[in-house]
Amino acid sequence: MAKANYTYVWDLDSLFQGGSNSAEFANHLAETKQQISLFQTKVQQWNPGNLDNDRRYLLEILAAFEKTAKKLRQAGAFVGCLQAQNTADRNAQQLEAELSSFRADFQTALTAFDQLLALIENPAWEQLLSSPELAELSFVLSERRELAKEKLSEKEEAIINALGVDGYHSWGQMYDLIVGKITIPVTDNGEEKQLSVGQAFNQFSSPDRAVRQTVFKAWETKWSEQSDYLAKTLNHLAGFRLKVYELRGWKDVLHEPLRISRMKKQTLDTMWQVISENKQPLIDYLNRKAKLLGIEKMSWFDLEAPLGKSDAKISYQQGAEFILKQFSQFGGKLAAFAEKAFRENWIEAEDRPGKAPGGFCTDFPESGQSRIFMTYSGTPSNVSTLAHELGHGYHSYAMQGVHYLNRNYAMNVAETASTFAEMIVSDAAVKVAQNEEEKLALLDDKIQRTVALLMNIHARFLFETTFYEERKQGIVPAQRLNELMLAAEKEAYGDALEEYHPLFWASKLHFFLTDVPFYNFPYTFGYLFSLGIYAKALKAGKEYEDNYIALLKDTASMTVEDLAAKHLDADLTGKDFWEKAVGLCLEDIAEFLRLTADK
Repeated sequence: MAKANYTYVWDLDSLFQGGSNSAEFANHLAETKQQISLFQTKVQQWNPGNLDNDRRYLLEILAAFEKTAKKLRQAGAFVGCLQAQNTADRNAQQLEAELSSFRADFQTALTAFDQLLALIENPAWEQLLSSPELAELSFVLSERRELAKEKLSEKEEAIINALGVDGYHSWGQMYDLIVGKITIPVTDNGEEKQLSVGQAFNQFSSPDRAVRQTVFKAWETKWSEQSDYLAKTLNHLAGFRLKVYELRGWKDVLHEPLRISRMKKQTLDTMWQVISENKQPLIDYLNRKAKLLGIEKMSWFDLEAPLGKSDAKISYQQGAEFILKQFSQFGGKLAAFAEKAFRENWIEAEDRPGKAPGGFCTDFPESGQSRIFMTYSGTPSNVSTLAHELGHGYHSYAMQGVHYLNRNYAMNVAETASTFAEMIVSDAAVKVAQNEEEKLALLDDKIQRTVALLMNIHARFLFETTFYEERKQGIVPAQRLNELMLAAEKEAYGDALEEYHPLFWASKLHFFLTDVPFYNFPYTFGYLFSLGIYAKALKAGKEYEDNYIALLKDTASMTVEDLAAKHLDADLTGKDFWEKAVGLCLEDIAEFLRLTADK
């Protein structure tokens, strides 16, 4: 049987034909608006107080909730893809603004719904949840009911949602607009080219330090030119969020992200404590790599530098085939899902101008499909990123048999399946290396991600924590943001670098997201949590895939502490789990240091 040839341009027309001018999508938006209105009406008609009526009304409302949420998610995923594939698509930007209004209306109706749940007395609530039709949703419904008690009145929350459309969320859209206009000048064979930020970022993995350094200088210059606008954007995003917290009486800025992550603060604190106590091996690795690169000390632009001078590239086809082979070693279902994604053109990976930076996977619940976005330039890191995003898609795929309201998994466990898939591929790449030089290069690429997740993400967390505290006192100007970022980076990296990236706050999209705050620690949590799963998978072999799917199915219907206790027999609030997980990361570093001891 001939091998399939995989294209690296995704197919969006099978979802809605015509891109941002799609008539089919316009009809979907009209249906979505109508569905939101229907949901609003059903919520307004419910007056809790009669157990039999409450059960009937609640089931009707939940059915409307599910249908509305699916339609809105389908629309949001499509527009997000349009914006990512072409940052200059003005129609897509207008569609996003329209969807922001839809989301606000839906959120207002959900707030009213949650307030009604909170009105039900505990005995009646327990009886409702005991019914077979509602039992499977007991966790998410109780979660919504409890959170409603922490918020303002229905009317006040509705005002916040309405003002957020042209306030909070529009500032997030402003960031996208600014970034879409940024190009990075580079010289190639005497000819100056303008690269998108996504293309320019890939240059930081160039084997030529002069290229990395030159691109970094241009990178810093371009972000600096926009820093006043970006600082204003970030300040207003944070200011809006902080004012809402103040009105609700939430004093800790981590209250909301921890709530969203279904995670205890003790778990988060313990994780960072263990990481901080084990930074020295990471610093040793950075120092050893500096020596191997022939420099005194690593700089920010050296962090993703490959070892060796090989110009060999891994074609997209080769990367896809390697991923499929390694996934099949873990389990047939994961491999079958990935093959479907490649075969049906769910992936946008072309290296071309005009694309957004970074990568993501988004879910289309009505279609039962996903779409993956990245920029593929042929590096081992690109292969790992592709596997990472396929892991996200597999998470959604594994949950298709679960009630839709039980699929809203938390930020941190969202990064678990992706990191697990990435681990399968990167670990395999090291093991099948043809020689010691190749093994060293691949091991280095794998450790780069450990450094990113235990140091870079830590810097993001430290920056946001200090920034939000200062923002409570007033506007934080661009220069001060640079200072906060620099201090966070020095602490997170143990002052192991010569040159840092003080404008990282400006270039990193995650600081400007409006759907979730503090989108940093979930990456580190997911990485270390996935190591616990990976260790079990290695022992069990292919038999573990069904257990893995069972864990994924539970990710949106319990706290992460309960998830770990049930499926890993682990206590996330204690140091033992995290020390073992970090220890697995450090094994790679120990091997790297051993292989390079005489170099």
